[in-house]
Amino acid sequence: MTQTIDTKTVKNVAHLVRLGISEEEAQKFSGQFSTIIDYFDMLNEADTENVPPASDITTNTNVLREDVAKVSMSREEFLKNAPRSERGYLKVPTVLGDE
Repeated sequence: MTQTIDTKTVKNVAHLVRLGISEEEAQKFSGQFSTIIDYFDMLNEADTENVPPASDITTNTNVLREDVAKVSMSREEFLKNAPRSERGYLKVPTVLGDE
């Protein structure tokens, strides 16, 4: 079963993640995303009837580094990337209340 991701969907996702893409890029990504979805559909065809689920196949205990806070960028640099800001803070739509 071939599923296609149309350019409208690609443009909508690009808008949601604040990426500007051209019509050519949207067409290119549409084809690439559709190909990726087709590969996942192929995995659904694999017979896994007699394959036991694997819950943990490694013996690693903790492979993560320590979580250390450090400065990455100034507030001004961060706010330059924000779609809207006000008085040094991000401005977002109200999600609670009657407004």
